[in-house]
Amino acid sequence: MTMADDDALDFAIVIYREDDCWDAELLPVALTSDFRGLIHALRQQPSESGTIGLVAVGDEFFVALRVFGDRVDVFLSDITASWDFPLARQVLEYLDVPVPDEDELDDILQDEDTVLPAGDLSIFADLGLDEMELGILSGDIDLLPEDVLSSVAARLGFSEPFERAIESVFG
Repeated sequence: MTMADDDALDFAIVIYREDDCWDAELLPVALTSDFRGLIHALRQQPSESGTIGLVAVGDEFFVALRVFGDRVDVFLSDITASWDFPLARQVLEYLDVPVPDEDELDDILQDEDTVLPAGDLSIFADLGLDEMELGILSGDIDLLPEDVLSSVAARLGFSEPFERAIESVFG
């Protein structure tokens, strides 16, 4: 786990269903900068209906993944993070979305209230979190990534195991 100057944490959590109940476990912090390793770790977790990975990188951005067999759905909260963080760059490469060049980045960053996500906004639609709601949550610049992921966990019904895993980060 890495601590930034402002105490923001990097964490990766796997969420899975076992015996019709959600459970969550903390993954090694090294996976917050290794997209392929993250997918591999999610595939290793037995689950009745695939696994969900939630990753927060400090107070900068988050990544949500769903892995079911060979299928991997991914959502990145902010494409501008790809300039500074390996995980965000790796996600864009996986999605075949070009990393913004310097001029595009300047244009995006001109509006401090705008966040540009990439990937599958409907990643959790079948679980009750539609594209619009995920877009609104991820675009709220006043929320830290861990707060957005906590809201996602609550809306999807695995708040308790998610919060237990988060407490082990802060513990």
